[in-house]
Amino acid sequence: MEKDLQEKGYLCAPERFADLINGVVCGGKNIVQPSDLTEMDSQTGYLRAFNGRGRHTRQSRPRYRDVIRKAAFGINFMVVGIENQEEVHYLMPLRCMSYDAAEYERQAAVIGGQVKQRKDITPAEFLSGFTKNSRLYPCVTLVLYYGKDWDGATNLHSILDFTDIPEELREKVNDYRIYVCEVRKFDKTDVFQTDLKQVFDCIRYADDSDKLFELMINDPVYQELDEETYDVIAEHIKTVELLKIKEYSRVGGKVNMCNAIAELIQRGRMEGLNQGIEQGIEQGVRALIELSIEYSSTREETRERLVQKLQISPETAQGYMERYWI
Repeated sequence: MEKDLQEKGYLCAPERFADLINGVVCGGKNIVQPSDLTEMDSQTGYLRAFNGRGRHTRQSRPRYRDVIRKAAFGINFMVVGIENQEEVHYLMPLRCMSYDAAEYERQAAVIGGQVKQRKDITPAEFLSGFTKNSRLYPCVTLVLYYGKDWDGATNLHSILDFTDIPEELREKVNDYRIYVCEVRKFDKTDVFQTDLKQVFDCIRYADDSDKLFELMINDPVYQELDEETYDVIAEHIKTVELLKIKEYSRVGGKVNMCNAIAELIQRGRMEGLNQGIEQGIEQGVRALIELSIEYSSTREETRERLVQKLQISPETAQGYMERYWI
């Protein structure tokens, strides 16, 4: 639950929400601007409750979206929702369809209230609560899946039983597609303009300590993360200790994840990265030294960089230099 709340809060920032849609849906094209986004009530409708005998009761409960925004395009709008999933939801097509349908119903109800106040409408329009020229804003839902493999359905037809149903009737049943982004398989993170790149990369390599460590020491952004970004990463790589020592790694209002991880390495308490961590350090150090050579850094500059990034002694850094500086 805590991780889910962090993800909701993290993606609520207009810059990240726009960056997510641009990167995942629009292939990196800068189509949605943060200033185009308007907050919406996450409550989209009501579900009828059932009693123990499977009958409808008069009680109802609201449905809440994880994150939902109204995006402006010229004089028009589009409603975009995001659903965070840690586990596969095998009824996700139905769930998304009901969310979107509830949003359309909400819009229709607003229009209906306005239409029925007019005097220039036809009986059919009064009955419908919708004029011939009335229009609803389009709505789409993006599912962000943080697990390892999505083996659930991505369209409504996949969860319908068409056994012995004649093709002539089957083809008349409307389908409904959903759009699932498997974060662990999303490798085009360079399309992101915000720290979504760092979050997606860390989730993708959460189970690969070598790659994760190399990633962090080679990307300076990890040295000055927003606190909420740090928290989301720490939760996903299942390193509880990172959250506990966060306050010791704050620098100028930001959090230095490289320092935090170096601290945990020294303590030997990397709960989520304990497999192969020594090998990961060696590979990360070697990669940093090779990168320094490639960019014509001096031995002294590289040694100092090792000391600062890994929080190690000058003597230890010198040992690495003698081993890998060619």
